[in-house]
Amino acid sequence: MDNRDEIRDFLASRRARITPQEAGLTAFGSNRRVPGLRREEVAMLAGVSADYYVRLERGNLAGVSEQVLASLADALRLDEAERLHLHDLARAAGTRPGRARRRPPLVVPESVRLLLDALTGAPAVVRNDHLDLLAWNPLGRALYDPLFTGPSHDDRRPPNHARFAFLDPAARDFWVDWERAAHDTVGILRGVAGRDPHDRHVQDLVGELSTRREEFRALWARHDVHLHRGGTKRIHHPVVGDLELLYDTLAIAQAPGLTLLVYTAAPGTPTADAVRLLASWAATPTASGATSPASSHPR
Repeated sequence: MDNRDEIRDFLASRRARITPQEAGLTAFGSNRRVPGLRREEVAMLAGVSADYYVRLERGNLAGVSEQVLASLADALRLDEAERLHLHDLARAAGTRPGRARRRPPLVVPESVRLLLDALTGAPAVVRNDHLDLLAWNPLGRALYDPLFTGPSHDDRRPPNHARFAFLDPAARDFWVDWERAAHDTVGILRGVAGRDPHDRHVQDLVGELSTRREEFRALWARHDVHLHRGGTKRIHHPVVGDLELLYDTLAIAQAPGLTLLVYTAAPGTPTADAVRLLASWAATPTASGATSPASSHPR
């Protein structure tokens, strides 16, 4: 992934979605050849020269001040995720170009494994920023059973959210709002790619999904980014039916790049009953791939 191309396409896509009227500008004439703002209009809104903005959109973000980045973000009406992405792209532009590399596998700390053991009433998993599942408690394993048993999974590598979302037909039933789940999944990967454009794992995953699925290619081309912090997830589980779960993502400070996801159900709801049923199913010998607490994928 070329950082300059990423910068160019991201900035161009953001200005293309804003009309002059939305930006408070007067549009003279009807013969506009761009769907959104022109470069010189973005420059005016950001308080920089047109020539300078053209250099920025060509990928020259190295050394750009925080003030200019903030003005550019305001002009393009970037949300929080997009602002962070812009800063990540600028930081990456300031590093020396390098060859794609594979980072060493991240190790789930023992304290986190003990925490998974202790979480007996809530599904919980640990994932890396490539969306691989690396560790889980029995309820987490049961919740994500289709990721472990479907055609997108290979026992030689960890279950992966993105592969499941785009390569397994069951994903469209598993996630009640598959379109939103797919969009958010691509947005997470886009953010990771912005932070480290030389990460070989991300390059391989994006290349695989782009080759095999048109839906992924279309979403990737949009350059949208997403922060996966918490909210509500609606799942149709093949064993216990519909679930409406609250989820929180917790960064693991001693292992940057790893995230703990914990799912909870509001007390007294049908989902709370379904989670208890899921726990009973997970404890049976016939449960698909039943595992002991804090199991993990071999790395």
